[in-house]
Amino acid sequence: MSDELQRIMAIDDPYRLLREVTTRLADAQQEVTELARLRRRVVQDLHSQGLSYAQIAEKAGLSRGRIHQIRHTGPAPEGAFLGAGAVTVVTPLRWDDEKKRPVVAMADVNSGRRLEELAKSYGLDVSSGHVLVSGEVDLNRDGLVVVCGPGMSQTMSDLYAQDPVLSWEHPQNEPWALLDRRTGTAYRAGADTEPQRPHDVGYLGRLPRPDGNGSVLAIAGIHTAGSLGVVQLLASDLNTLWGQVGEHHFSTLVSVEYDPETDEPQSVELLTPIYRHDEETTA
Repeated sequence: MSDELQRIMAIDDPYRLLREVTTRLADAQQEVTELARLRRRVVQDLHSQGLSYAQIAEKAGLSRGRIHQIRHTGPAPEGAFLGAGAVTVVTPLRWDDEKKRPVVAMADVNSGRRLEELAKSYGLDVSSGHVLVSGEVDLNRDGLVVVCGPGMSQTMSDLYAQDPVLSWEHPQNEPWALLDRRTGTAYRAGADTEPQRPHDVGYLGRLPRPDGNGSVLAIAGIHTAGSLGVVQLLASDLNTLWGQVGEHHFSTLVSVEYDPETDEPQSVELLTPIYRHDEETTA
């Protein structure tokens, strides 16, 4: 029996005991989920290195059947791309002059809901939050996935400024663009060019938290259709992205062709390479 369990069992106040047990059960379930994810990841990694299930089983002291079961059941390793245990999906509030209150744009609502569904499908606990109308948001929290561009939040603008390869550009009296400093190419949304077309550019990156104690997964489009396109890419190709960047800091741009009536993505593909930031800083 662990010291923590003994401590909880010794609590006399039944209401405090109920709170403590409920909290501990939630924490334990998260821990079990992440241990199962890690176990499956280890087996997959060893198998991809050329070891058979029988060889893995022998070295680990487990049965071949058990190793095979671990490989094909439990939470998928790529879920760690979004976070460990629990994630918080954050979308921006916008001021509605007509309603005289903060609201969330429908495209941002859709992006947030789809990210929450994706995280839940990987066994992660999910909560939600908002970037305030003022642009304030606390980024020094674990498991943050933030859908917000630099134009709506100085805090997010400062976060994006840490990217060593891709940058948001907003020259005076000109629309936003995303610049690949490696190639010198600037990418603009189709709605901001002539002739106009239903095309947007989305940003996807994992960037260091301001306090240096973790990372933030940042998503934004030049317009809201770009964010929806990034979310669709994650939903359809998370395993590939995880295989290329793991838990490292990175960034990439996404090309999004969308339905002009609904903003729903119709075609999504990478517009730039996936830049690993540790490789950029050592290059």
